[in-house]
Amino acid sequence: MAAVTTPQGALRQRNVGPTTKKSAKDGASSDVELDKLVKAAAAKVPAGSERDYKAVFVVITGLAFLTRFWGITHPNEVVFDEVHFGKFASYYINRTYFFDVHPPFGKLLFAFMGWLVGFDGHFHFDNIGDSYIVNKVPYVAFRSLPAILGALTVSVVYLIMWESGYSLPACIVAAGLVLLDNAHIGQTRLILLDATLVFAMACSLLFYIKFYKLRHEPFSRKWWKWLILTGFALSCDISTKYVGLFAFITIGSAVTIDLWDLLDIKRPGGALSLREFSKHFAARAIGLIILPFLFYLFWFQVHFSILTRSGPGDDFMTPEFQETLSDNIMLANAVTIDYYDTITLRHKETKAYLHSHPDRYPLRYDDGRVSSQGQQVTGYPFNDTNNYWQILPAGADDQQLGRHVKNHDLVRLRHLVTDTILLSHDVASPYYPTNQEFTTVSIADAYGDRAADTLFEVRIEHGKSGQEFKSISSHFKLIHNPSKVAMWTHTTPLPEWGHKQQEINGNKQIAPSSNVWYVEDIPSLPADHKRREKPERKVKTLPFLRKWFELQRSMFWHNNQLTASHPYASLPYQWPFLLRGVSFWTQNDTRQQIYFLGNPIGWWIASSVLAIYAGIVLADQFSLRRGIDALDHRSRSRLYNSTGFFFLAWATHYFPFYVMGRQLFLHHYLPAHLASTLVTGALVEFVFSQDAVEHELAYQAVKTGKKPAAPKRHLTARERFAGQSMMAAWIATAVILVVVAACWYFFLPLTYGYPGLTVEQVIRRKWLGYDLHFAK
Repeated sequence: MAAVTTPQGALRQRNVGPTTKKSAKDGASSDVELDKLVKAAAAKVPAGSERDYKAVFVVITGLAFLTRFWGITHPNEVVFDEVHFGKFASYYINRTYFFDVHPPFGKLLFAFMGWLVGFDGHFHFDNIGDSYIVNKVPYVAFRSLPAILGALTVSVVYLIMWESGYSLPACIVAAGLVLLDNAHIGQTRLILLDATLVFAMACSLLFYIKFYKLRHEPFSRKWWKWLILTGFALSCDISTKYVGLFAFITIGSAVTIDLWDLLDIKRPGGALSLREFSKHFAARAIGLIILPFLFYLFWFQVHFSILTRSGPGDDFMTPEFQETLSDNIMLANAVTIDYYDTITLRHKETKAYLHSHPDRYPLRYDDGRVSSQGQQVTGYPFNDTNNYWQILPAGADDQQLGRHVKNHDLVRLRHLVTDTILLSHDVASPYYPTNQEFTTVSIADAYGDRAADTLFEVRIEHGKSGQEFKSISSHFKLIHNPSKVAMWTHTTPLPEWGHKQQEINGNKQIAPSSNVWYVEDIPSLPADHKRREKPERKVKTLPFLRKWFELQRSMFWHNNQLTASHPYASLPYQWPFLLRGVSFWTQNDTRQQIYFLGNPIGWWIASSVLAIYAGIVLADQFSLRRGIDALDHRSRSRLYNSTGFFFLAWATHYFPFYVMGRQLFLHHYLPAHLASTLVTGALVEFVFSQDAVEHELAYQAVKTGKKPAAPKRHLTARERFAGQSMMAAWIATAVILVVVAACWYFFLPLTYGYPGLTVEQVIRRKWLGYDLHFAK
C-alpha cells in the first residue's frame, strides 16, 4: 500500500506493495476524519489575517523612503554618471538633438521631472564636481525620481512575495535584503537610470504573478488587465536599457512552460481544443510582444518629437536624418562639388585626413612581406597642403568645367603637392595582409598602363541615383572600381617610416560604417564664391520608422564598441561575491567619498542561498530516482514553480553577461541581485516552516479519488501554515536582518557620502581589498 502522506520532512516509500482489504477499509473510514481535519484547518485561520501583512507593508515602505531620501542633498555637486543623464535631461528641455546608446524612456522621465520644477536646461552637467548650488540646479528634484522608484522597488519585492503566498517572515527577509542593501540605495539616490530599470523589472515579475494566479479565469477583465500591465512593465524595462531584454527572457520562459502545460491533453482542468489554445497563444503574443513593442516605439516617437534642433548628436546620424533638424550647421555649410575642385577628405570615425607625401613604403615589412615601394598614402590628424586632392573625371579628354560630381560617378584623385594620382592594387597593406595597399602613381602611368587601378566610385550613403556630391553633408564610401574594396583607415599608427600616421588601405568588407568619409572643405573655392552662398534651407521630414531604424543601428553599433578598459570595470563572476565596487565621488578636504558597493553580508547570504537551492533541487531529484519521496506535494510544487521562477529570473539576468564583450560594472548585477533576494525569502520559509498536514491529506484524497476536486483557488500563507508554529522562521528572519542591518550601518558612510572617514576607518572597510580612496 502507498503510505499515507506525512508532513514535510518525513520520508515516504513509493509503490511498496499491493492494496489490501484492510487498507481499503481504513481508507474508507478515514474520509470522515479527513473532512474534519480540513475544516479544522480552515477554522484556525483568524479573521482579518491580512492586517499584519498590510501593517508590515506600510512600515517597510516608509523605511524604504527614509533610507533613499535621507541626506539626498549631499553631495551638492555633479557625481559620477550624473554627467551624462543630467545633461540629457537638459538637452530634452532645450529640444537639442543628442545621441546615447540607451533607449529614451528613463531619460524622458528625468526631463519630465525637470520640466515639472521649471528647470530651463541652462546647466549641462559638463564636469564631475560642478556645483549645483552655484549653478542653481534643482538637483534634489532630479534625484527624487530614482529615489521614489528605488523605494517603491522595496515595496514591490514585498508584494511579489505576498502575492506568491509566502509567509510574513519570508516577505520581510526578501524585502529587507533590498531595503538594507547599500548598492540599491546608492544607485537610487543619484541621477542614474538603474532605479527605473530595476523597478520596471520587479513590476514585470509582480504583474506576471498576478496574471498567473488568474489562470483559472482566462480572458476575464482582470486576466487581461494583468497581462497587459506585464507587457507594459517589460516595455518600460527594455525602453530604459537594452539589458531589459533579460526580463523578456524570464517572462517568456515562464509563458512557454505555461503554454506547454495548456497543450497537455491530460491537464487537470481538462483538455483544451486547438482553437482554445490558439486564443491563449494569441492573447499572450499580443500582451507580451506586440503591445510592448508598440510602447517601445512610442517612447522613440516622443524622443524624435522633442529633439527637433541640431545638437551634439548630429554627427552620429546620416545627412538625411540631419536635414530633419533645424539650425543644422553641417547642412548649412554644404557646397556642391564640381570636377577639378580641390578638396580635403576626412574619415568620419577617426577624423583623419586623406594625406600623402613623397616618402615611400619600405621594401620589406617587419613580418617579411614585400611592398610595392610606392608613395605613402596615410591618414593625418592635422590639416595641411599635403591633404589637398583634386577631383578629376574618369575620361582623360573630359575638360568641361562647372560640371557637378554625382553619386556613383567614377573619378580620379590627384595629389596636388606631389602631382600624382591615387591608386590601389593587389598588394597587401602594411598591417592587413588581406587588405589592399593604397599608393599614388605618376599622371603618365595613371592615364596609361595603370588607368583602371586609378578609378574610384563615389558611393554616397543612402544616396539616390544622380544625387549631387556635396561637401560636409555627403557621407560616402570611396570604392576602388576594379577590385571593389573600400578606402578605410584605423587608429593603429604606422612605424617610424610612416611618421606614426594612420594606415590607409582597401577594405574588402565594404558594408561597415567605418568605411565612410566626407569632404570637409573645397580650398580651391574662394570664400566669396557664389557656390558658397547659404540660401535659407527648409527642414525636411523622414518617415518615423526610417529614423527609428537608423538610430537603432547606430545605438547597437556604438554599444558594441564600449570595449575599452575601465579602472572600475568588473567581471560577472565577481558580482555575486561582491569582490569589487565603483568609486562614484571623492572629496579630499572632508575625507568624504561615495563608493558603490552592495551590502556584503546580504549579498553573500543571497548568493549562498542560490547554491543551497540548486543543491536541494538536485537532492530531491536524486531521492525521487531512488523511490524516496521526501517532500509533500505543496512544498515541492512551490519549490519548483514559485521559487524556481525566482531562480529563473536570477539566472536570465545574470548568465547572459558572460557572453558580452562590452564594459561591465557592478550595477549590471542589481536586477539579478533582486531576484536572488526573492529566492532567499522563499528558502527561509522552505527550511524553517512546513505546511499544515491537513492540506496534504486533502490533496492525497483527491489524487486517489476519495474526494472530488474542489474549485481551484490560491491558498494564502495563513491557510497553509494554520496551526503551525512559525517561531523558527521568525528567529531566522531576525538573525538575518540584524546582521544585514549592522553591515548596512557599517558601510553607510560610503553609501551616503558622509561622514568623512579617517585612513584607519577606510582600511577597516577594505574587506576584500576594495579600492577605496584614501584622502590625504
